[in-house]
Amino acid sequence: MLRRAFAAAALAVASLPALAVQPFTADYQANYMGMQGSGRMVLASAGANKWKYTLDINSPLATLSQSTVFEENGGQWRPLSGNDSTNVLTKKTTKIATYDWSRGVASWTGDVKPERAGPIKLEPGDLDALLINLAIVRDVVAGKPMNYRMVEDGRVKQLNYTVAGKESITIDGKAQQATKVVSSSGNKQTIAWVVAGMPVPARILQRKDGADEIDLRVQSTR
Repeated sequence: MLRRAFAAAALAVASLPALAVQPFTADYQANYMGMQGSGRMVLASAGANKWKYTLDINSPLATLSQSTVFEENGGQWRPLSGNDSTNVLTKKTTKIATYDWSRGVASWTGDVKPERAGPIKLEPGDLDALLINLAIVRDVVAGKPMNYRMVEDGRVKQLNYTVAGKESITIDGKAQQATKVVSSSGNKQTIAWVVAGMPVPARILQRKDGADEIDLRVQSTR
């Protein structure tokens, strides 16, 4: 999901058929570290079988901009490159990811520690954090296991989401039924709400040490 929030298990992603990818724009109400702001997700064509997926969050405290270019390859979504820029008060960081599938490795440049520059060996089905947002929706709809190997920020992390029931969620003033899914790892937890027919989660909540860090609630999609 978010790059540090969202990201092969019993049934690897590599074996799951990808739903048809369609362009969209989703506007969110954002709460970042207690400050209200706005967010937007956009999926747009980047050429033959390639797509660019972006997430921008703006608040009085910080500006975050994340993007990934990926391709549809044999029923899989494969990340090709990523850009992660964060501006919190006066501190700005930028990290650039390259997923070289011909060599089978991922690497990072920019404001990264030497031990996080890679290369890291890629495996079929690997995703970056943003792509997990799309994979969750795909797999909830298909009733598939939500187990992902995330290659992100110079690390490999296994993320496992489980269904935590159904909840009503308000979108554009209307109540919608959503499937709630949860992933916990150490002191971090990510919760997402998936609504049928919506290409991205209707809400994404990232928590750390039991406190809300980032909360995105969809306002409209088109």
